[in-house]
Amino acid sequence: MSKVINALNCKCPNCKDGKIFSDSGNILLLKIPKMNDRCLICDYKFEREVGFFFGAMFVSYALAAAEMMACMVVFWSLIEFSPLRVFLIIVAMAFLLSTFNFKLSRSIWIYLFYKEKVGS
Repeated sequence: MSKVINALNCKCPNCKDGKIFSDSGNILLLKIPKMNDRCLICDYKFEREVGFFFGAMFVSYALAAAEMMACMVVFWSLIEFSPLRVFLIIVAMAFLLSTFNFKLSRSIWIYLFYKEKVGS
């Protein structure tokens, strides 16, 4: 369970203290989060190889699809908004959660491929 919490908090998988991202970005200013190349505490390299984070796009897609489906269920089925209003809410939610999805998808991707050293 601690791995899930550390991944959600974007902490280094190696030392559990360092931050993966140096800033959180700002969607309203169209600024994406800045990722550290290495952990500032233990010097763990986050990008294992060139193109490593290509797969994080699929994680981001899954997160966005789940968020959109949840919005659709809540606003169309439970609250019974019109289809146009639901569509506009979904578009707004996708835009506002894009930096969150960017950070979380990369953090999840790092944790998926992290192997702890034997004897640690």
